[in-house]
Amino acid sequence: MAVLRLLRVLLHLFEGLATCALVFPFIDDAGRRARIRRWSARLLAICRVRVRIAHLHGAQSAPRALMVANHVSWLDIFVINSLQATRFVAKSDIRSWPLIGWLCEKTGTIFIARGRMREVRRIYQGLVASLHAGEHVAFFPEGTTAAQGALLPFHANLFEAAIEADVPVQPYALRYVDDSGRLHPAADFVGDMTFLQSMLTVLGAGGMTAELTVLPPIETGAASHRRELAEAAQAAIAAVLDERAVSGTRKQI
Repeated sequence: MAVLRLLRVLLHLFEGLATCALVFPFIDDAGRRARIRRWSARLLAICRVRVRIAHLHGAQSAPRALMVANHVSWLDIFVINSLQATRFVAKSDIRSWPLIGWLCEKTGTIFIARGRMREVRRIYQGLVASLHAGEHVAFFPEGTTAAQGALLPFHANLFEAAIEADVPVQPYALRYVDDSGRLHPAADFVGDMTFLQSMLTVLGAGGMTAELTVLPPIETGAASHRRELAEAAQAAIAAVLDERAVSGTRKQI
């Protein structure tokens, strides 16, 4: 069955590649965003990943904001895209992934090389321009994936783009759970695990639920500092992940 699902994923990837090459050049931004949302939702369904959206204190996605989230898996991009088509900042390694790398590029992903300050400045300018244009832009401030239950320090550099563009920071908290509400180990994409290994692990996991919590936007202004924004976003996401972990533990008793 896992092999059959892998074939379905490959067919879905080719469908996405064909759409980007043959359809995207002839439709407007709204049409592209709608297709990205549908394609992402379908990919998750093939992988047997359900998506559950929660809104903390009634928070809604801001029409213009710099979106940030904790980073668990390659699935994160598609979970968020299934809610709202978004341009992501991602490490340049992803560009070399078979099929997925090209697809991410054609759907607006912005690739950044680690440790190159010139790259950070270039990406920063592009983020500001995209935010001014009203595009939805997101990045993962941890800079890499972390095993569930851990939250790495947030890098502050790209938070400056929200201040420059005069838009709020919109945090999202992500976790992947099983039917009992426990963190699902199959979602972890860490260490030396390859993309293919992670894909096969997810496909063989028997299904999981991605819990995406929309948090209240963090307002910015001329007096804001990128480090303060990074710390506030990290604290907000950590609080939700900790609360959900306690809730999941209670369900097991």
